[in-house]
Amino acid sequence: MLKSFDKKKFLSQNSIWLVLIVLIIIMSIAQPSFFSVSNMLTLLSGEAVKGIMAFGVMFAILSKGIDLTIGASAALVAVITGSLVQPIDYANAILPGVGTLPAPLVFLIGLALGAGIGAIYGAIIAYTKIPPFIATLGAQLICRAGAKMYTNRPVSNLSEDFRFLGSAKIGNFPIIIIVFFVMFAIAAFLLTQTRFGKNVYAIGGNDQAARVAGINVEKNLILVYIWCSVCAAIAGMLLAGRAGSADPANTGLNYELDAIAAATVGGTSHTGGICRVSGVLAGILILGVINNGLVMLKVDDNMTNIVKGVIIVGSVVLDMRKNAKRA
Repeated sequence: MLKSFDKKKFLSQNSIWLVLIVLIIIMSIAQPSFFSVSNMLTLLSGEAVKGIMAFGVMFAILSKGIDLTIGASAALVAVITGSLVQPIDYANAILPGVGTLPAPLVFLIGLALGAGIGAIYGAIIAYTKIPPFIATLGAQLICRAGAKMYTNRPVSNLSEDFRFLGSAKIGNFPIIIIVFFVMFAIAAFLLTQTRFGKNVYAIGGNDQAARVAGINVEKNLILVYIWCSVCAAIAGMLLAGRAGSADPANTGLNYELDAIAAATVGGTSHTGGICRVSGVLAGILILGVINNGLVMLKVDDNMTNIVKGVIIVGSVVLDMRKNAKRA
């Protein structure tokens, strides 16, 4: 026998997607060209990097933590990997003696760098009990300074193979969008189909109860920040590939704020233990619709940030009210 349709439950579980649909309708009425195929591809391409970062940072928020490092670590990985794919005869090459390494090898180096960075500050958080906000704020400053110390100028003239994932297209379809949805699928799998994902939920809900249940909290927290940093590394390499260069001062600058905002708007609770990866996807798209739509309407950048700020604060208030009712 079919279960009766629960409208209240449906609205509660899918409210974020209904908000997205309403926003798209409003923007399409205000600017008819908004919902064109070309603009939708532009929107997705523009939000892909921040979205990949959001798929990482949502794990940190789920574990009742935060990661402010991802924008700076993206820059550090971008300038290092970018310097490895510059032509050996390029006058402004950062490492002229190294030559151009194969792009697949450089991607692996970038992933290893990201994992290493995340493991270091993840271990600090896990074993010293320093609040994640403080630990990752310090790591952010170190990574940005490290990028500037590595090179005081943008790393440019990157090989076409390295730029492929960030800038190439299949027909008119940007490959960076494919990478974005692949990362969404990986994040969803990790969160819902692995012991690691279940452990992160448990740690965020109650870390002491997780210990009693036999979960190695420290190990899983390190893995959380490794995943965050790997996502940041991928984002940094995509940014460099898309722009054709990596700037130690500006690559990934403040991207962590948009990533955290997307995860928050998508329903990832800062009290820990609550997250739906589909909601985070919707949060990314909502912020993308706002950014893209207001640009098309030629609204001042400051007003765009005000709108985003109101949405973020409103999301947290609603989240707190929901949790208060559960309690």
